[in-house]
Amino acid sequence: MPGYSYVAPLGQGARSRIVQVIELKTGRMYALKRVFRKDAHDERFIEQAENEYAVSSRVCHQALRRSFHIRRIRKWLRIQELQILMEHVEAQTLEELRPTDLSVIINLFHQVAEGLHALHQAGYVHADIKPNNLLVTPDQRVKIIDFGQSCPLGFVKSRIQGTPDYIAPEQVRRLAIDQRTDVYNLGATLYWVLTGVAYPTILPSRKRQNGIDLVVSREAKPPHELKPEIPLALSKLVMECCMDNPSGRPADMRQVQSRLLVAQHMIARNSAPATAGLPVPGLVAGSGNYQPACGGPADTDA
Repeated sequence: MPGYSYVAPLGQGARSRIVQVIELKTGRMYALKRVFRKDAHDERFIEQAENEYAVSSRVCHQALRRSFHIRRIRKWLRIQELQILMEHVEAQTLEELRPTDLSVIINLFHQVAEGLHALHQAGYVHADIKPNNLLVTPDQRVKIIDFGQSCPLGFVKSRIQGTPDYIAPEQVRRLAIDQRTDVYNLGATLYWVLTGVAYPTILPSRKRQNGIDLVVSREAKPPHELKPEIPLALSKLVMECCMDNPSGRPADMRQVQSRLLVAQHMIARNSAPATAGLPVPGLVAGSGNYQPACGGPADTDA
């Protein structure tokens, strides 16, 4: 991208590559995502990248990775490459980190819920919350990434999108999805972090070539039965987030945050007497004064 210089590789995926770049004028670091179109089958990757930029350039919150600029490189009027300039974050994914301290876990998910609440207030669902899409910085700040599958609240998708171990039933059934879909995805993610076991979601059957069969949900053991140290309040929250019927889940992320606070107080109350009377640990980082730069979006065609 003009005006930026390559620094280091950050990662790669299907038809995409992310690198760290430096802005020559200011010396600021950014992440540059490059998405390539080699043939007609790659059109969906271009569409997802366009979608990611459309959402992440419009919503500004400390827990959501911001996109600042998109550049479309065309050949014979067809996009051959998309370049998205994004906020650079020095962090590990939650999948890589997988903390075990319950207070730390609650702190991180409180931040995730805060970021998703902001996204929902802007009218969007993330629709692919999972450990790989949550970055954690060394000072335990969360950054939600990858908005390629995001969509407006109440949207009905024409095809199944999501990650099998975290996908909500309504995503598989191709029904309207809303903030409660993110509640399910968050609950399944929290289930894995707490237990190390994937939540038994509903998955498309691969036994049929025409149409889709739905596998009946296998029974999930509550987290506190797998790990007795997990507070009952936290275990109940996870299981309610993962209810098959969206009406049985917490209605929004504010309810999730409130329930997380209850679990955190239970942990503080049951901790060593030396900590009695101290503030509940770990929930300040998600509501601090840090804010990402939120300049307006920009498009470039080349």
